[in-house]
Amino acid sequence: MDREVIVAGKSLRLTNLEKTMWPGDSINKAGLIKYYAEIADILLPHLRDRLFVMSRYPDGIDGEMFYQKDCPGYAPEWVKTFPVRSPEAGKTINYIICNDLPTLLWLANQACIELHIWLAKAPEINYPDIMVFDLDPMPPAGFADTLEVAVLVKEALDQFGLYGYPKTSGATGLHVFVPVKPEYTYSEVRDAVEFICRQVHAVFPGKTTMERLVADRGGKVYLDYLQNTRGKTMTFQYSLRPVPGAPVSAPLTWEEVRQGKVRPGDFNSGNVLDRIRQVGDLYGDFLRPGQGLQKLVAMVR
Repeated sequence: MDREVIVAGKSLRLTNLEKTMWPGDSINKAGLIKYYAEIADILLPHLRDRLFVMSRYPDGIDGEMFYQKDCPGYAPEWVKTFPVRSPEAGKTINYIICNDLPTLLWLANQACIELHIWLAKAPEINYPDIMVFDLDPMPPAGFADTLEVAVLVKEALDQFGLYGYPKTSGATGLHVFVPVKPEYTYSEVRDAVEFICRQVHAVFPGKTTMERLVADRGGKVYLDYLQNTRGKTMTFQYSLRPVPGAPVSAPLTWEEVRQGKVRPGDFNSGNVLDRIRQVGDLYGDFLRPGQGLQKLVAMVR
């Protein structure tokens, strides 16, 4: 079943709307597109001017997926792109910039379940304006352990006058996004995150790890600072995830983190809009000008 629609004055052909995306949850591609259409007003300001990496699931979450950095040649002419020279690929990659509803729905129609986004905005792509702490529990450590570790991350950020915004990853972990002024390179930001992660690990060595090899993590919460690297992407807030239940990467309050009662699967495509109506966009203040890192960067140096 296909459908031709006009969205904000742009003609958009929606295809294979009956295609099953989450088999166990009876959610098809029409449901995927509907979710992003309904969340768009909240979501789009967070995506503005950021480079988008397509993660496509043409046969749903049980089928094979693939990443696509370069905007395909068949994309509508109104899909905005930003060129980045890639020495590794030996060519220029035209990344999609998703600033409007037609582009967001076109991406959803390409079976892009997840929002994989750069941490810097175009055109200043070498200077991230988001600093991220990626907390990933390795069994037998679980999400409750991750919430405990996140509280320590907050306390460490407090020491430098920085405020972070927690959210579920939508899978097993938790992210803390910190809006920063785009004044420092990825390397400087990454070193700053590593510094705080090492402080947290020193305080809580029995529950945290910084070992890069999965086999060496010993069932602890992995403190991943390496996501703060040019070209790497993070799953953004309100992104759907390709796992059963159609969970969403959902912003949390620090009080919810401290209480330790929330779980990643609590928030999904069926209830996250109701949550936003109840608590608002918990990442709303994230859109304000970023925070300075002078004190933290000086400490690292």
